[in-house]
Amino acid sequence: MGKPVVAIVGRPNVGKSQLFNRLAGKRLSIVEDTPGVTRDRLYAGSDWRGRDFSIIDTGGIEPSADNEILKFMRYQAETAIHHADVIILITDLRTGITAADEDVATMLQKCGKPIVLAVNKCDRPGEPDPDFYEFYNLGLGEPYAISALHGYGIGELLDAAYAYFPPEEEGEIENERIRVALIGKPNVGKSSLLNRVLGEERVIVSDVAGTTRDSVDAELENEFGKFTFIDTAGIRKKSKVEEKIEKFSVMRSLMAVERSDVCVIMIDASEGVTEQDTRVAGEAHNAGKACIIVVNKWDLVEKDGKTMKEYTLRVREGLAYMPYAPVLFISALNGQRVNQLFELAVKVYEQNHRRITTGQLNAVLSEATARVQPPTDKGRRLKIYYMTQASTAPPTFVCFCNDARLFHFSYQRYLENQIREVYGLEGTPVRMVIRQRGDK
Repeated sequence: MGKPVVAIVGRPNVGKSQLFNRLAGKRLSIVEDTPGVTRDRLYAGSDWRGRDFSIIDTGGIEPSADNEILKFMRYQAETAIHHADVIILITDLRTGITAADEDVATMLQKCGKPIVLAVNKCDRPGEPDPDFYEFYNLGLGEPYAISALHGYGIGELLDAAYAYFPPEEEGEIENERIRVALIGKPNVGKSSLLNRVLGEERVIVSDVAGTTRDSVDAELENEFGKFTFIDTAGIRKKSKVEEKIEKFSVMRSLMAVERSDVCVIMIDASEGVTEQDTRVAGEAHNAGKACIIVVNKWDLVEKDGKTMKEYTLRVREGLAYMPYAPVLFISALNGQRVNQLFELAVKVYEQNHRRITTGQLNAVLSEATARVQPPTDKGRRLKIYYMTQASTAPPTFVCFCNDARLFHFSYQRYLENQIREVYGLEGTPVRMVIRQRGDK
């Protein structure tokens, strides 16, 4: 099931982005009095009562808008509603109920999702303003008085949303499966690969870029394990994305990366690594996902004894920030090496979730620092006291030292390479967190 998803919706300029920033704990969304500032959906993680959940900030909904941007914002909000488990509808105490509020409430009631009504800009603590009770007329049940600016009433609002979260045990079956997202620019062969691994024509395959509009989930079980394959719409450069539906496709693709365990980054063998490919791969790398680089349409390339080796070097050069990711050359059309994808997916998933004991890590640290002395600056040498693993997916290591300023990035990279040399960690990014004495 993944994490519960909470969508924040409402007409323009009621404080959606301010609430989003407060729940996210940082300023991710632009806050401005001008309606329509937020146009794309933004995602962030949050937690409440020990439960992690995702929040989506949307552009304001203008149900009867003729302006193209406002129409796009409405469609985009509808997409967020489709993906959400719970919807928070925000209204504005100062303006009272408007015709647009009534239209949005009517639209939400038709979607069948749980709705929590928030009345924002109740900026004084205590008994709410008498105008607050007007919002019962929207027919969405009890409204919650909040101030996104000052934080009043946020706890009660989250309690109300929490009541609609799907039970945690529903996610246990899903967690037995490895979620594999097929990502890449349009027309690289993602749908063809999905059909090949499933052995059936599950999704439409066309030479027209953008045929796949939404993310498609398909479950599969074989001798390698249980998998959920996610075929996503191609991700293009934003300047190339003109059609409204395709804009939603990009957002869904990025959301697919977020909910996947393994990202298969597909590259067209006839084109090589392009700028779009580096952006797609960067999304997976930054999200800390296990990654496999798949070069598709290998059957179309003229080959000699050195072709694969030379092509691998070009891929490594184009995606220099992820040297850990294995490269697999396939043809989705004729099935060449496609079965190797399952074995690799299991391997990189296990590496992404691998845990190394503190004792093992410090043995590597001791040998690494003896081999290459930690750096010095103005006569002061870096001292690394010990290292421990804080989390997995991706493996995250915390180094405790005397002065974080002395811990140069190049030395971090050296230690990461030493850990990889001993423990592999193929197919997964690694995070290094530096803590100095006295840090909490």
